[in-house]
Amino acid sequence: MSKALPTPFDKTKVVAENRRARYDYFVEERFEAGIALQGTEVKALRTGEGSIAESYATVEDEEVWLINSSIPQYGAGSWMNHEPRRRRKLLLKQREINKMHGAINRQGLTLIPLSIYFNSSGKAKVELALARGKKVHDKRDTIKERDWKREQGRLLRNRG
Repeated sequence: MSKALPTPFDKTKVVAENRRARYDYFVEERFEAGIALQGTEVKALRTGEGSIAESYATVEDEEVWLINSSIPQYGAGSWMNHEPRRRRKLLLKQREINKMHGAINRQGLTLIPLSIYFNSSGKAKVELALARGKKVHDKRDTIKERDWKREQGRLLRNRG
């Protein structure tokens, strides 16, 4: 019997997506986390600005931190603006933090952000993933599979 698919997160507006993560890593488990943001950071995210392309998350002292993510300064923020590349605290339940901490230490997994988005109630969220790094031959397999799916789609379109 196959394993039931996890329920997808409620993403109404995706702000930033780490598209490279699925190419570089095998995603094993996903988590939804809130972000502790300052006022101008929320405004900048609502305008659709932000990047998590080179970011990662770490567990330190029973807390999870998002490191190296970029939220540019808000144009109308004046002296109240935030620092664009500061560390941001992620809000998770203690049980989830313990699970991540154990997986990182014991299994050698990496904690990477997949996307930043707003849910239906207007809260900024981060989709985190416990992931295992791919080797070069795994990346080649991913490219072959992607190309075959693209070719398959072309063949089906031409026949139909």
